[in-house]
Parts: sequence; C-alpha cells; structure tokens
Amino acid sequence: MAFWREAKGGVLVALRVTPNAGADAIEGEEARDDGSRVLRVRVKAVPDKGKANAAVIALLAKKLGLPKSAITLESGETARMKTLLVSGEAASVIGRLETLVSP
Repeated sequence: MAFWREAKGGVLVALRVTPNAGADAIEGEEARDDGSRVLRVRVKAVPDKGKANAAVIALLAKKLGLPKSAITLESGETARMKTLLVSGEAASVIGRLETLVSP
C-alpha cells in the first residue's frame, strides 16, 4: 500500500505534518500502526490560520515541480494527518511522488 491513491482529476496524497520544525523537509514514507502509509513532512511555519497548510502545499509543489494551484487540501485542515489532492495526469503525478521517497 502506498501513501497515494488515484482519484478523479489527480492523486490523493496522505501526509503526516509536523509544524514548527527547524526546517522545511520531506522525510519520506512512514508505515502507520493501522497498516496505512503516509508521507512525513516538516515545515517551519506555525499551525496558525492556515500558515502550516500553505507551507506544506508550497513545499510539495516545489519538490514536485508543479504550481501551488495544482495542490489542494482535501481533509485535515487542523490535524497533523492531512490528505492533499495533486491535480494532473495520475501516472505523471505518481512518478513525481515516487521520486520523493526513492533512495
């Protein structure tokens, strides 16, 4: 099972976000206790008025080489566990996501 799944219009990405971190970084894939997988992300931004969510979207867009407008928050606005929709052709998006976690 991967941290992403295909959806209408793109790919849904499951994240575990740590705000208030020392640096913005994508730490890789993590297996959860329930068997699901998430992409671990750290951002310097504080979890106040959507600042951390905006930082997560900006970081992911930069790493994937996509415009920020291609990424929307689907769920988890105030939670550490979030789901983002990355719009675009699924195979292309999945290929870009896999480069984030490949050694």
